[in-house]
Amino acid sequence: MIYHSKTKKCVLILENIRSVENTGSIFRTAQRFGVSKIILVGTTPAPIDRFGRRRQDFSKVSLGAEDVDWEYVKEIGPAIEELKDGGFQIISLEQDPEAKNIKDFKAPEQFILVVGNEVTGISKEVLDISDTILEIPVEGERKSLNVSVATGVALFMLL
Repeated sequence: MIYHSKTKKCVLILENIRSVENTGSIFRTAQRFGVSKIILVGTTPAPIDRFGRRRQDFSKVSLGAEDVDWEYVKEIGPAIEELKDGGFQIISLEQDPEAKNIKDFKAPEQFILVVGNEVTGISKEVLDISDTILEIPVEGERKSLNVSVATGVALFMLL
């Protein structure tokens, strides 16, 4: 059995995720791996609707994991800057010419993991201020993974 380090501190940022199912699944995975906090940005669905009610579609996928520490922010820049000032390194999970293979990377003690939109990925703004861009090597015809699956793989590898 593999045990994950409890010494690392990870804040997960979901930038403009489109799907409530993907977001709920990420919450469930993040809770399992001990993510300190989840920050929802832009269009990313939250566990609570605009009227303050629990979203049943979210709860169905997250299976109670919506009780993890989370917050919603409209803009990503200030949230990242505050964490960076606190000593966190920014790791973006993205297919990019500058990306390193996640298998060859050792995560720092405090880091932000940013995952992005299912179609357009992580914004250029975030990629430009990232300390590291990582990608998960894949084979086959489709050259990407679902964002919730990729997040799970990344958390497993980094924590």
